[in-house]
Amino acid sequence: MSIQPPDERGVKSSQSQVRVQLTTRQPDISLPEQTGPILINTNLRRYALSTLVNALLENEKPVPFEFLINGTFLRTSIDEYLTANGISSETTLTVEYVRAIIPPLHLASFEHDDWVSSVDVLSNSSPAGQWVSNTVNLGQGHDRILSSSYDGFLRVWNMSSDVLATSPSASHGGHASSVKAVRFISPTSIASSGLDRTIRVWKYNEDEAGFTASLTPQLELYGHKASIDALAVHYPSSRIISASADHSVGIWSSKKSDAPPAPSSLLPQNTTRSSKRRKVTTSTSTPQRGPLVLMKSHSAPVSDTIFAPDDPTVAYSVSWDHTLRTWDLSTASLVDTRTTSHALLSLTALPYLNLIAVGTSARHITLIDPRASAATISTMTLRGHTNAVVTLARDPDSAYGLVSGSHDGTCRIWDVRSSRSDNDGAVGESVYTIPRESVRDEARKAGGEGVKVFGVCWDKDVGIVSVGEDKRAQINRGRGVVDVDGGTGRGDVR
Repeated sequence: MSIQPPDERGVKSSQSQVRVQLTTRQPDISLPEQTGPILINTNLRRYALSTLVNALLENEKPVPFEFLINGTFLRTSIDEYLTANGISSETTLTVEYVRAIIPPLHLASFEHDDWVSSVDVLSNSSPAGQWVSNTVNLGQGHDRILSSSYDGFLRVWNMSSDVLATSPSASHGGHASSVKAVRFISPTSIASSGLDRTIRVWKYNEDEAGFTASLTPQLELYGHKASIDALAVHYPSSRIISASADHSVGIWSSKKSDAPPAPSSLLPQNTTRSSKRRKVTTSTSTPQRGPLVLMKSHSAPVSDTIFAPDDPTVAYSVSWDHTLRTWDLSTASLVDTRTTSHALLSLTALPYLNLIAVGTSARHITLIDPRASAATISTMTLRGHTNAVVTLARDPDSAYGLVSGSHDGTCRIWDVRSSRSDNDGAVGESVYTIPRESVRDEARKAGGEGVKVFGVCWDKDVGIVSVGEDKRAQINRGRGVVDVDGGTGRGDVR
């Protein structure tokens, strides 16, 4: 079949041609089975190819498409792609087309009294919701956002920006300093940690109408000797892992009966008056326990930690010592160390690709294969941020997508198939940039001054929730931003 559509200037092209076989994994936009290879001009780019596919589908209303060749989005003309990859125009190219999805739009921003350090979401599709899905259905309209702040408080919000619950003050069992990390363990249980060197487990309870709720201290965990800056939780095993500035990774039980006694020297009543550290004052009625073990191998502050998505007995941690470390939690032993060139500040897993994405102090994201058999450390670098990348979350709908938050005051959405090659190897380019709505009408400040992003969460039902220095939790949502079978758009989200 030979088709010679007009090029993007609307005139016939005299350039060379190539045969392409158009395919898709989305049945509702598939071409008829008898459609064979099509002969097209090699000067065509995405827009002209999209026009061609719409014509072949006989769509009354054009649908924007994106195109992948060998698993990578086409960002040039076909001719430029053939030249760059050393492919002859005599070859029949297999070109996959997918819908180009609109960017995530701003839905709401929840204002706080101080900087917001961390955020998590409870929904039927979130980890905490999925872990209890056989026994609990949250129901329509029961999505919740959990935030922690530098003012020392946790807050639980509904989607109407109402605060349902606020944690108590230090004198009533709350944190004595800034809270750095929060996670839903289950719909009725929450974990938090902070600058007061403690992890606290809370009971979360809502009234039947869902209009008010309470946070009640259940457990205080002592063991770290410096700020606890990140947490990961696993409800089925009752395990919590922590990343601390004291260079260690902690393993804890969220159950009082399984946890060992707290180290007496770290309890608040034994804090010496001469200490320059802020004295911790807490409720004596809350049970106090210690760690199952503290794993000490890093040589600098540990910035983030996660459970392996497919094996809760394995954990990963990253540190200012430039390393990604793999841990066997059942034996509390170090399994593997991957050393990079920069301080590592955040991480998330891309399990389908067997990769770990790590955010760096050098403004980029590195994709690392953590398997011992991997021949190289870095498989791709994602570039675009202009300050440290301090938070990451993977796309719940896609094997290829993730979102990053940076001190430059933006979040960026990535599809690892959107890449190019340069002297440093494969380099990924962001799909969208999400600025802070608090300054959308102002010029962006250098380095993200005043709008640094500190935390981000990506939930299938709620969307992308990011928090930061502007004292806001910001929600952006666009279903299928990076579709599981492909699909992406590009641009600056406003």
